Amino acid sequence: MSSAFRADLPAPPRAPQRPVELSAHGRTRTDEYGWMRVDNWQEMFKDTSLLDPVIRAHLEAENRYADAALEDVEPLKAKLIAEMRGRIKEDDSSVPAPDGPYSYGVAYEAGAEYPRFFRVPREGGREDVYLDANKQAEGIDYFSIGGVEHSPDHKRLAWSFDDKGSEFYEIALRDLETGADLPDRIADTSGDATWDARSHGFFYTKLDANHRPSRVFYHTLGADPASDPLVYEETDTGFFMGVGQTQSGDYVVIDIHDHETSEAWLIPAANPAAEPRLVAKREKGLEYDVDEGDGTLFILTNADGARDFKIVTAPADQPGREAWTDLVPYEDGRLILSHLVLKRHLIWLERRDGLPRIVVRRLADGAEHSIAFEEEAYSLGLGGTYEYDTTTIRFSYSSPTTPNQTFDYDVETRERRLLKTQEVPSGHDPSLYVARRIFAPAPDGETVPISLVYRRDTALDGSAPLMLYGYGSYGHSIPASFSTNVLSLVDRGFVYAIAHIRGGKDKGFRWYEAGRREHKRNTFTDFIAAADHLVSERFSSYERIVAHGGSAGGLLMGAVANMAPEKFGGIIAVVPFVDVLNTILDDTLPLTPPEWPEWGNPILSEADYEVIASYSPYDNVEAKAYPPILALAGLTDPRVTYWEPAKWVARLRAKKTDSNPVILRTNMGAGHGGASGRFAKLDEIAMIYSFALKLMGKAAL
Repeated sequence: MSSAFRADLPAPPRAPQRPVELSAHGRTRTDEYGWMRVDNWQEMFKDTSLLDPVIRAHLEAENRYADAALEDVEPLKAKLIAEMRGRIKEDDSSVPAPDGPYSYGVAYEAGAEYPRFFRVPREGGREDVYLDANKQAEGIDYFSIGGVEHSPDHKRLAWSFDDKGSEFYEIALRDLETGADLPDRIADTSGDATWDARSHGFFYTKLDANHRPSRVFYHTLGADPASDPLVYEETDTGFFMGVGQTQSGDYVVIDIHDHETSEAWLIPAANPAAEPRLVAKREKGLEYDVDEGDGTLFILTNADGARDFKIVTAPADQPGREAWTDLVPYEDGRLILSHLVLKRHLIWLERRDGLPRIVVRRLADGAEHSIAFEEEAYSLGLGGTYEYDTTTIRFSYSSPTTPNQTFDYDVETRERRLLKTQEVPSGHDPSLYVARRIFAPAPDGETVPISLVYRRDTALDGSAPLMLYGYGSYGHSIPASFSTNVLSLVDRGFVYAIAHIRGGKDKGFRWYEAGRREHKRNTFTDFIAAADHLVSERFSSYERIVAHGGSAGGLLMGAVANMAPEKFGGIIAVVPFVDVLNTILDDTLPLTPPEWPEWGNPILSEADYEVIASYSPYDNVEAKAYPPILALAGLTDPRVTYWEPAKWVARLRAKKTDSNPVILRTNMGAGHGGASGRFAKLDEIAMIYSFALKLMGKAAL
């Protein structure tokens, strides 16, 4: 057993083995822990009392073992929570954003777990709190706000909440003038509501029994939701669906997509009963995203081989591909991430050489300029605006050493106005820290960007402990942003590193393509290459590296644990997607059909089956030594079901040859995102950090 853990640690739970043989494509596998999957998961996510008592007893035994294994760091955990809470401005608030006669914002009261939503008259005046999530959450263990949308006439509010962690949101309505709740309630939605232009009602997406957003409805204020007319139904279970609005407010957009194909339908916001108009029919591999201004569609797309995307225009009344005209041509290596249309300007967020910048184009004459920063590693966010006829946008900036800053920017005068800098009440001196961006050589000759932050006085002689974070799926890029929580590690001598591995879009769309489906192994070898480079450059040593990832990043943790366990001193896997083959073979689960473009379809394709089987962490656990592992799960998680980490931990314990502990902690009252409150979340982060500090001999108070 790792010397970090006491010798008299109780024996961990041993899950009974009930082998079941599973066959596909002429191959047979044995799953000895498949019994942990409940057949009534749809009902259980809504009512956890329906969980099989045998499974509940096993998960609770795992939690008791986790408590025993981490008992000695409870004082450290409490200190970490206090530290992290001390860096949070408890009575913080956003800078209100103007919309017509009001400016809308979000604020927290000191000690409050949840936000309160407020508005003030645009020219100043009394603050009106129109939704206090703390009052709504009273007496509830889990509470999460979904969408919060005021009507165009500023008289009504449609908002949604999830009180189980299962991500089935209930939409509620409120009269903003009186504060009274309206009787309209709509259950089992995805959480978002999009108002029509006249404020008579809103569009919303309903989830089916398998947690898939399959139908769009329109709700008229005061009507019985049971009679809401169906606007659109998606019959292909392989697609996600949502409903939104163009920046102008003139069109409602039904957005349908998987991980490589898009389709959008437009409805005039002033005529919600109109038949939806198709923009461009779905074609495999064609992605597009629509905004609109003054009757012209501005479409961000990868059409015509524009791998890193371009922006085209088309008339809103003739939106088909035959009318698409290039406005911002494709440039290889310039990845356009998102776009926003104002009355007189087009704005987009792009990434070049791994770093973001905002570009502004005046529509009248095509004049362009950009907003960028000089730091070696930084994060930039385009916040946009409620309004359309404006020249002001809002954006945010931070770096690993620079707290988040919020700016208003006039796209015509180019005046940049700093509205707010994130306060760190306990103090923060950026000069004490170093932010770096280095590149690790990958086995095939590519270079993997790594963002680093550490204290200036940290010895870079291979002795420093290091937390290496990675994700690498779905094209998501992990920003090099400021984190007050990470300071608790860095101030104790850790180097904190983010490996920008393939599967994300950090180096363009090709970086994503090279880390999915048959190329998925690149994601894992990139992460291992990052560890190798950090050791060779003396930032740390293998036994001093703690790997950390969650969800699809948890898959990464499981894969590198199997491939290179000797290169990590510990592994932390949060809601880890580790039972990949079984999950992607199970087309009844919420995310499986829409995930096939990302991972492949092992039901239909023998080749896809072989690829997934070659790396699926649960299927590749072997009789060898593994480092200490901490896995975290959520009982009502619809994305990575609780049985994935539970089965993985059980198989690891049964097969591995070392005495290092494998710890599983399941939140019995939460889902994919863990605890819901802003301070309650710190408990999980502190558990992760105290585990890492314990492994690295840094647990002293």
